[in-house]
Amino acid sequence: MNFTQKLEHAWAGTGSMLTVGLDPDPQRFPAELSGRPDAIYEFCRAIIDVTAPYACAVKPQIAYFSAARAEDQLEALCAYIHDKHPGLPIILDAKRGDIGSTAEQYAREAFERYEADAVTVNPYLGYDSLEPYLAWRTKGVIVLCRTSNKGGSDLQFVESREGLPLYMHVAGLVADQWNTNGQCALVVGATFPDEIAKVRARVGDMPLLIPGIGAQGGDIPATVNAGRNRQGTGMMINSSRAILYASGGDDWREAAAHAARATRDAINASSGNSPENAIAR
Repeated sequence: MNFTQKLEHAWAGTGSMLTVGLDPDPQRFPAELSGRPDAIYEFCRAIIDVTAPYACAVKPQIAYFSAARAEDQLEALCAYIHDKHPGLPIILDAKRGDIGSTAEQYAREAFERYEADAVTVNPYLGYDSLEPYLAWRTKGVIVLCRTSNKGGSDLQFVESREGLPLYMHVAGLVADQWNTNGQCALVVGATFPDEIAKVRARVGDMPLLIPGIGAQGGDIPATVNAGRNRQGTGMMINSSRAILYASGGDDWREAAAHAARATRDAINASSGNSPENAIAR
């Protein structure tokens, strides 16, 4: 299956639009993992095992692995997901942005080394910086559009020649010109639900990756109402720290599972769906 097909199956199979972000910080790990050379792998593997029933995707943030010299653990983790949870799409959160042969290497990193189903990219360098990713016709290319941080407005509200804010210009380019394989998606932050609604109206049913709930304080009902597509899905709503570090005690696995299920249920309640298998038809 290509990325969007796999995502649609995950929405239906789990009744969930929750994406579990993997931002592993060893300083916040439970005591039982202290001193283990494979602590990042073991922590993330356990989180995936207990949250997979409640998630439509998993999103490892590459910087947390790279800073800890744990790229090999990320490779092993991605292989584990494909083996044990083959229906769970992997979104590599890398936010790459470069041109030519450099972008080709970043694409190989995401899709060959880590075998990700999709990768996040920065569109600031224009279409030719995205071409190497789009050449992988079955893989998802998730383009930064309206980010969840306050400073995003410094550039994303600069007006184009047509008088559109830059984030809406990007949304239009992706929807009308760059989505050649039908595998593109956009990043739109939950902290700005009005902008989510504008992007949704502009791009139709294109998937949206929505960070910013949980620790960043995004409002779930406002996010769901603004971002759902005509089928009542269309979103990968990410929560990371609120799930990963729901408990630092011996019950950390159970606490993560409870947080993931509660978040999924809150998303479904906001969309008018029942908690269990809400999206499955």
